[in-house]
Amino acid sequence: MTERVQWEELPADFRDAVEFHTGPVITTESVTSGFNCSLALVVRTRSSGCLFLKGARTSDDAGMAGLLCEERVNEVVEGVSPTIRHRFESAGWLALAFVYVDGRHVDYGPGTGDRPALTRATRRMHRLRTPGHPLPQFSDRFAGHLRPGEADILKGSHLLHTDTNPHNVLISAPGGDAYVVDWAMPALGPAWIDPAQIAVWLMAYGHAPADALAWLRGTPSWRQADRRAVETFVNVTCRKFTKSVGEKDAAASNARFHHLLDSRH
Repeated sequence: MTERVQWEELPADFRDAVEFHTGPVITTESVTSGFNCSLALVVRTRSSGCLFLKGARTSDDAGMAGLLCEERVNEVVEGVSPTIRHRFESAGWLALAFVYVDGRHVDYGPGTGDRPALTRATRRMHRLRTPGHPLPQFSDRFAGHLRPGEADILKGSHLLHTDTNPHNVLISAPGGDAYVVDWAMPALGPAWIDPAQIAVWLMAYGHAPADALAWLRGTPSWRQADRRAVETFVNVTCRKFTKSVGEKDAAASNARFHHLLDSRH
């Protein structure tokens, strides 16, 4: 995990720039989850209420790339992800101030009651429009592992999050709505990719494959998925993971992905 910088450790000019827009910062709380930013704070301010402040040093190429991706797609993920209220760039730092979601990380385990919120979130994601700026194709993630024709099979024009691990899905309180956060690695591809990955997470956290697939069949994009594209997604995902960690260590994860082929389209 990236080392976190606390509010008091930030340059005075940067803190002044923040407080100029938000009013005095009353309290701050560091957020320890996540991997792609040096600054992750819940800040309670006098004029703007509670905000989530996420930032990186401008010298951090990877951190900046992720923040700029989040900034560019934010206008089209309204209702799925928190809105950006402010942008600050000063004293060698760039930060985005998001509307704060008071809640917890999703629990993908059985019996938690979070699946209905996930269903509502994936339906909202199904309606997302494509951003007006270029994004990579999802299939680009598999460069070096694709066989002839597979990139074309996985092509799509739908905006994808691509990393729905539990730290990137928040369940609000009250209300129980699911918000998908951290759009640092968006891509274009078939609309069913994100729901399929959530179904695999459900299996990883203890759901029986039949239960996870029953949930998945409730998402509109999955019901429209092309069988050949699903097979390609499963095969190339397993191929890449096996190459990365070895056949033995990849076996359990690959088995969960192969269960996606059990679902009828």
